[in-house]
Order: sequence, then C-alpha cells, then structure tokens
Amino acid sequence: MTKSRINKTWLHGHINDPYVKQAQKDGYRARAAYKLKEIDELEKLIRPEQVIVDLGCAPGSWSQYARQKLAGKEGGGILGTIIGLDMLPMEPVADVHFIQGDFREDEVLQQLEALLAGRKADLVLSDMAPNLSGIADADSARIEHLIELAIEFTQAHMKPSGALLVKCFHGLGYDDIMRRFREAFKTVSVRKPKASRDKSAETFLLGRGLK
Repeated sequence: MTKSRINKTWLHGHINDPYVKQAQKDGYRARAAYKLKEIDELEKLIRPEQVIVDLGCAPGSWSQYARQKLAGKEGGGILGTIIGLDMLPMEPVADVHFIQGDFREDEVLQQLEALLAGRKADLVLSDMAPNLSGIADADSARIEHLIELAIEFTQAHMKPSGALLVKCFHGLGYDDIMRRFREAFKTVSVRKPKASRDKSAETFLLGRGLK
C-alpha cells in the first residue's frame, strides 16, 4: 500500500471516529480527553481542591477535562490548581497555568515552583509521547526515557500519597518500565481505555503512593 493510500485510509478512519466526532461536539481539542475521562471515572483521580500537573499538555484536552472536573467556584474559576507544561506552544485553557519549555531546565522549574508556592502536586498526568521512528529499539528507548523523566518529576514535586498517570506502549522495554514503576510506587495499575484505538499498542500506567 502506498503512503498516500495509507494516509487516506487513516484520515477516513479519523474523520469517522466516534471519539473525534464527540470531541468536536464537546469542545475538546483532541479525542485523548476521553481516555483520561474513562480512567478518571474508574479510578476517581481528579477531585476539587487538588493541585494537578499536566506534563506534555499540548494541545490541551487533558487540561480541559481536568478543568471541567475542578469547575464550580462561585463567580467562575476552579476549585484547585492546574499547571500544564510542554515544549510546544498551547492555546490558553481557562484557569490553567501554562509554562512552555523543558521541565528539566532550571528556568522552567523556577516558574513551576512559583506557581506551586510551596505545595506538592496531588496528581501528575503525562500524555507525553516521542516522535516514533519505526525502529523498535530506538522508539522503546525514547518511550522509556520520557516515562523515567515523569517518574523523576513526580518524586520531586508530588505528595507521597499522590498518583502518576502516564502513557506507555506495549512492546519492547515494557517490562523494564513496569519494573521501574513498581520500584517507585506502592500500587501500579494498567489501563487500556476504550478510546484508545484497538490497533494501537498504547496503554496507560497508574502509580499510586510513592515508596
């Protein structure tokens, strides 16, 4: 099958995807919002008064969903704090603090710490994914690296009782990622929401309670 044929097939599937249509109807920027929604409804992750950090937040659908869950403050606004970080730009989301940059850099961490104002996060979300090359070894190393960064971030900036939800891919390196999660967290769950495409190796890991 030619590349243009594959692109047309993907586009046709994307346009007719019920979650894409629902996202347009509900005002979400991406269908990924429903992955978080399904996991949240099962795990009760997002609650009023929380401090939530959304790593790799662009284009912003996870932050949009979290914002809806924290809405309800009299006169507008939210009950809690949401901070999104990404190296890519993001259109503003109401009541979400956005920092553009690499969270490994001091300047970005200083902005984050100013917004946290001495607090620790209750929940860290990471829908980060590398640009995949199709070379299994290289891709698995990139995925592992991003998840390791998310774990290290969590250990530095999250409450001991908090939770980390990350996107992962089943395949090479998955066992190493699971081992690292079990080393870092008291309980680890694997979730494959219905909004994840059937053909996708995508899955989500949830770690609760830092060791």
